[in-house]
Amino acid sequence: MATPPILEPAFLAQLDRLALVSRRMRAGRIQAERRSPKRGGSVEFADFRTYAPGDDFRRIDWNAYARLERLFLKLFVAEEDLTIHIVLDASQSMLFGEPQKWHFARRLAAALGYIGLVGMDRLVGVALGGVDVGNRVSRAHRGKRQALAWFTWLAGIEPGGELDPEAALRNYVTQARAPGPLLLIGDLLGAGWEHGLRLLAGHRYEVTVLHVLAPQEVSPTLEGDLRLVDSENRAAVEITADYDLLRRYQARLAMWQEHLRSVCAAVDARYVFIETTLPLEELIMAYLRKYDVVA
Repeated sequence: MATPPILEPAFLAQLDRLALVSRRMRAGRIQAERRSPKRGGSVEFADFRTYAPGDDFRRIDWNAYARLERLFLKLFVAEEDLTIHIVLDASQSMLFGEPQKWHFARRLAAALGYIGLVGMDRLVGVALGGVDVGNRVSRAHRGKRQALAWFTWLAGIEPGGELDPEAALRNYVTQARAPGPLLLIGDLLGAGWEHGLRLLAGHRYEVTVLHVLAPQEVSPTLEGDLRLVDSENRAAVEITADYDLLRRYQARLAMWQEHLRSVCAAVDARYVFIETTLPLEELIMAYLRKYDVVA
């Protein structure tokens, strides 16, 4: 039986009309479709300056010369590329849930990466953790023709094992050469994520946290005496699941999410909570637009 495509062709056609939103202007490496602080030869006017010997005659404003009898050059905002970083939590806990967090996160990464490729941005992916332990970094992709290579890279990631988020993110930022918009997709379970987010902000990444949880984590339907085992470190805890315990769990979950929002706000990062029951098309075309992740 053939493996189904990670994204359906009809959905890809919808994604062609979108762009990833960057809140900061950055200088890129090649002329593409992003605004940059540099001055270049795009169609959006920025300023004038006086002509100097050796300047391109084609950029002289002859209307200004007719009025002022002085030569001025038109300067335009250069539209250049960004490096988009898509970071996936590939630890064992991502295999939990129905719909499964990993399957959901990988399709979300595929869609967001495709949008970046359509916009001619430079795209790099990194999987934190996984069965081979350590970061798995993709080669740089650019352009819509690289979409299949991007999907293939995502399909080859095998999640598993325990993750130290702070160490994994520190290892990545010390190797990555071009900070830019960074989309972090994961369940944020375990210690170290807060320090990791501060580390990213300190290295000038524009961070968007896409916090993915399964419905069984948001509203568990447990009952009776149970032994719960951590999927990553195998630590176990005995509980009696009753109404009071589940109510306290919901309160702690809300406090945790509010803490994550405050951490993100402190480092100028977006925080978006997503449950895996949300259809991907609705998530991309409506929900993430509301949070200015895509436009």
